[in-house]
Amino acid sequence: MSRRRVPRRIGAAAVVLIGVLMAGCTSAADPRPTPPPVDTSGPRAAFVDAPAGASVVIDGDDWSLPPWVRPAANSGFFSEEASEEHRVLVRSVDLTWRQLQPRRDAAIDRAASGSAQQLEFASLHDQLADPGAFWMRLFASGADWAPEWIVDECGVSTYGPDYDGMEHLPIWDECVWGHLLDTYRRVFVDEGLAADPRLRFVYVPGAFTWAEFDYDIVSAAVETGDLDEEAYLAWYSHAWTDLVELFGDQAHKLVFTGEDYPFGPFGAADDLLARDAVDAGMGIRTGITELANFHLSEAPAYGSAIQPDGHLVVDESLPVHSGRFVVATENECYTDCGYETDEPYYAVRQSNLKALQLRTNWIYVVPGPSYFDEYPEHWDWVRLSQGQRPETSADAWAAFRDAEDTYWRDEAGERFADPAAWVDRPWVRNLERWLVQRDEPGSVAHRTEVDAHVETLEPDNGTAFEGLSTAVAEGDTGFVLEVDERFAAAAGDRRLVAKVTFLDTGRGGFSLDTASGGSPVIERANTGGWRTATVTLPGLGGTARFRIALEQGADDLVIRFVRLVRAEG
Repeated sequence: MSRRRVPRRIGAAAVVLIGVLMAGCTSAADPRPTPPPVDTSGPRAAFVDAPAGASVVIDGDDWSLPPWVRPAANSGFFSEEASEEHRVLVRSVDLTWRQLQPRRDAAIDRAASGSAQQLEFASLHDQLADPGAFWMRLFASGADWAPEWIVDECGVSTYGPDYDGMEHLPIWDECVWGHLLDTYRRVFVDEGLAADPRLRFVYVPGAFTWAEFDYDIVSAAVETGDLDEEAYLAWYSHAWTDLVELFGDQAHKLVFTGEDYPFGPFGAADDLLARDAVDAGMGIRTGITELANFHLSEAPAYGSAIQPDGHLVVDESLPVHSGRFVVATENECYTDCGYETDEPYYAVRQSNLKALQLRTNWIYVVPGPSYFDEYPEHWDWVRLSQGQRPETSADAWAAFRDAEDTYWRDEAGERFADPAAWVDRPWVRNLERWLVQRDEPGSVAHRTEVDAHVETLEPDNGTAFEGLSTAVAEGDTGFVLEVDERFAAAAGDRRLVAKVTFLDTGRGGFSLDTASGGSPVIERANTGGWRTATVTLPGLGGTARFRIALEQGADDLVIRFVRLVRAEG
């Protein structure tokens, strides 16, 4: 998990990966086990529906989906260990470079064990004996991970220590990189692992702490005078193409573990390097969506861009969002990895909304620390949502909010040097996926402090105000929402159900109006809590827009979340 200052622990407690594994050996020439079938089970929660001419209101959030929904292709949860109970179907195969190639000219060692980050790794032979789907990490850069002969062969020194006390080899050194590429070739090409149908993806390049490509070690080398921008960028310019060419038609399984705007030593020169890695033809992963407000608003590698009005737009035409590649994140550090929070549901919910806003299709989880058992309906919604396209998704949604991205509060850079480029910097308006809230005369949404969250998990996460309000006194009596045309076209004439999460205070009801008519009035009971109303829309009427409208004389209304659901597949 890419972070500053916060120690990273894998899983619930960095459990030892391998217990008792099956015996046996597979080689490049052996037939590969058939991957397990895709999990096509429906959601746990019964779908909350509403008959025409009526509304249904329940307490709290409503994550229910209709029974026709199935997981997207090339999507899922992954972890160190599989858990069928929690639908985590992809486990890890973790290895060190030293474990695989302890001697310079020797063949890959399939029998040796290894260790990294205080975890013990079984041999390649034993880890591949399990017939289940897997993802991979090759821990390469650490002084205790790399073969001892590399230091003498390449004449290099180590740099560090990182926050776990480890020194690392300079992976950017052409000699080190050349030998590491040779090991990648032997393992993934010669041993046939790249083409193994069980392999879902592999994190690359295998550096630094937790095999995540952060910049603390790069910065350490710069500080000693052993690395400059020109040398680093010269290596970077070919490193990812090297891997893509090596993997050939399996290159879509490569996942770059760096990030846009890294905390690196080269200023603007390293800002967009993650996008360059994706452009080379591989997937991308972030490890920090737990901090749902911080740093990931402007994320070129994911195609996410901040608009002048503070809304986020994702360019889904990018190859990385084609469905072939892996777009991943890691959401398990809420009361783990050095974090604490007294509002875990809020932290889990917001991190997953952020992950889906970035259009991720894979999420690293650990059922315990990820709160799977506590919030099963929410996690099932996430499982069935990730990786979907507007043409296949069961729902489109908008989370109404104002939240500050503190990264951009002080570090505007060239992207936002012009104040008009982001008028209310650093405040981001909403998290949205194929449903966008629009400010228009009579329907301007206003910030409200009824549900404020300050520095959740850590100070970087800033302040978030969940929910937006009407302002009847100023003439703003509703909210306008615009539906992505692709989602609307896919829905066609099928029945659409709207789910509106609102703060149940004040007097007077509200309805949802489209070009085809209005919904039943949703009455407020003044319970003081968040509630979700479900109504069947009368049809969009070809406009792909609708308005949430207050009744005449009603008090102001605060809305937090709106979902538009295709009730029929």
